[in-house]
Amino acid sequence: MVWRAASGGELPGYVVLYGCFSVLGWAWSIALLRVERRRALLMDRTRGHSAALLLFWAVAFAAENLAFVSWYSPHWWWGMENNQQQVQFALWLLRYSGTGLLFFIGLKAPGLPRKPYMLLINEDERDVETGRENLLGGELNQSTWQGFTKKARLLVPYMWPRGNIFLQMLVLFCLTLLGFERVINVFVPIYYKNIVNELTDGSSWRTLATTVCIYVLLKLLQGGGAGSSGFVSNLRSFLWIRVQQFTNRVVQVRLFGHLHSLSLRWHLGRKTGDVLRSIDRGTSSINSLLSYIVFSILPTFADIIISIIYFITYFNAWFGLIVFVCMALYLTLTIIITEWRTKYRREMNQLDNKTKTKAVDSLLNFETVKYYNAENYEVSRFEDAILQYQASGVSEWKTQASLAFLNQTQNLIIGSGLLAGSLLCAYFVTEGKFQVGDFVLFGTYIIQLYTPLNWFGTYYRMIQNSFIDMESMFELFEEDEEVKDVVNAGSLQYKKGKVEFENVYFSYVNGKEILRDVSFTVLPGQTVALVGPSGSGKSTIMRLIFRFYDVQGGCVSIDGQDISKVKQASLRSHIGVVPQDTVLFNDTIRNNIRYGRISACDQEVEEAAAAADIHDKIMTFPEGYETQVGERGLKLSGGEKQRVAIARTILKAPQIILLDEATSALDTQTERNIQASLNKVCTNRTTVVVAHRLSTIIAADQILVIRDGRVAERGRHEELLAKGGLYADMWMNQQQAQDCDYSSDTEAKDLKSEKMQPPSTSVDHHGH
Repeated sequence: MVWRAASGGELPGYVVLYGCFSVLGWAWSIALLRVERRRALLMDRTRGHSAALLLFWAVAFAAENLAFVSWYSPHWWWGMENNQQQVQFALWLLRYSGTGLLFFIGLKAPGLPRKPYMLLINEDERDVETGRENLLGGELNQSTWQGFTKKARLLVPYMWPRGNIFLQMLVLFCLTLLGFERVINVFVPIYYKNIVNELTDGSSWRTLATTVCIYVLLKLLQGGGAGSSGFVSNLRSFLWIRVQQFTNRVVQVRLFGHLHSLSLRWHLGRKTGDVLRSIDRGTSSINSLLSYIVFSILPTFADIIISIIYFITYFNAWFGLIVFVCMALYLTLTIIITEWRTKYRREMNQLDNKTKTKAVDSLLNFETVKYYNAENYEVSRFEDAILQYQASGVSEWKTQASLAFLNQTQNLIIGSGLLAGSLLCAYFVTEGKFQVGDFVLFGTYIIQLYTPLNWFGTYYRMIQNSFIDMESMFELFEEDEEVKDVVNAGSLQYKKGKVEFENVYFSYVNGKEILRDVSFTVLPGQTVALVGPSGSGKSTIMRLIFRFYDVQGGCVSIDGQDISKVKQASLRSHIGVVPQDTVLFNDTIRNNIRYGRISACDQEVEEAAAAADIHDKIMTFPEGYETQVGERGLKLSGGEKQRVAIARTILKAPQIILLDEATSALDTQTERNIQASLNKVCTNRTTVVVAHRLSTIIAADQILVIRDGRVAERGRHEELLAKGGLYADMWMNQQQAQDCDYSSDTEAKDLKSEKMQPPSTSVDHHGH
């Protein structure tokens, strides 16, 4: 190609593009091979060629397809008028068939292992070997573009507004405007060239004025540079606002719904600050990413391709080659340096998440911090986290230094390309082959083309940062729902409320069973109490009834229906729970109670509060039911929070009630009042109670004593006392503790000693 051009022969544009693709294919493939030699890329061995080979054959096949561009060229060999053209055509046909075959076969054919000895070992050992190599690279060294297809697939639904015809038309119109901008970018230099030629040729005023008006109109539409601030660009940005709002809303709503669908196990182990930061950065980065890719990167590549084709077609192949080499060097250098800087950004994100997690965790545990005078310790921990984050600034300094070097190199490349093209164009003008307007066109077009390129590095970095910011959010989306509704699951057909456990096995962690062969039946309207030592599995039984977890063995059923086969929403609509540790929303007391049934009126809310023996207390507050309870209900006492939770459950009016030590936080008098209210509420309702104070479950229809995950004893209160087993021992211990408390109380009153603990405190302490 170079020899033919130097000898002054005709050089079709296809040859230049073919040479450019070949150089690009070899350069990128060699670079990828170097990466594969130094670091194991994550890839499935059944997915065909390695990345380097697949890229090489893809570019080679694309280069051969460029021959079709010259179908009508008189300088090419399609006519096969002589032996030379016939040989050239035959060679092209062989190359086309070979590269195409290798490309398509490489998509599916298994690739060769990197190490020859791996051909001799079995697949399991090979997996271990490749896994070890992958671990050596480390998570921080992986490319941001790894898994790009998967990430793009997740992004597409948010860019295309399904179900909204108006927004879909808006997206198509914005893309049309984007294409219109590309056309304008071509015609602005052309009309500028025409103005210069008409001025030098002495054209008429009318012709010149028309050309100038068209040029000014195009500049008005285009703006300052490559459509960056013109009428078309501003109109597109204005119309895209609605699409951005749609994307932001859909992402946040879907992620929020997904988080609520995750299991209790995940929520117990989550770091709230980390999750909130991931949601924050992830949702904001999606809009940025779509905007950068669709309206910045893709138009830049389109402008480069159009410019190369234009200069090859209307100037000659050398101008296209100059533009191609400059663009290829510029883009390749930008991508390589930016990829190198990526790992530091990812590391800084992780440290930033840790910093925010410590802050959120400390604020949520405000009371605990105060209990132990740990304010200075918490401030010190937070400062250490910030210092650790800022320590990564050494790495950030490296990236900033490399950025300065990159900018200087980019300026050198752009200046060299502009110098070479301008000298060549000036030479052709002096030779009479070009007009003065052609020189102006080249300079205008190149400067116009380099304007978005100056921002390419910034856009590329922003895209990488957006991908990194989204990684944590994608990880949240990838969290599997541990408890799922089965396909075609039906609603629970509630009849009487019979709850059955049949040979149930359950464990939170493999190898450590919490429940072992647990079987019992709660008849409709009965109250069954679960008692036993701490950690024996009582609360786990409650969680299984509510289906926070699925059993590993056996079956939990209600009215003969396996609860794992019905919809979770329908199951939980029939069950009310009063947990041991009540957490309220940072809202009013009224809204916290109304949460039991959102559609309830104010009168129903107040009736539920009265049934829970908290109405009178609420009315003593200055703002009554409109009193704000604070974050997690911290403005209320433990007993008040518990009574609000009981009122919420009463308002829900469920058919099955689960009480997990519901009165554990109450004083003796309030406990008696609440027990009376609960007895009324639980009448004719299936009730399961977890109790620590045995005096509260004397009237239960059946008492199950749980020990080491098994039902050790069962029966009524009197029957279990008569057996003299574990329940009888627990009862005697609690009675003795109460007697001791009573004796201490009497002695304290007689001696009137201020050093002794008040009776209420002592009773409450031992009661727990």
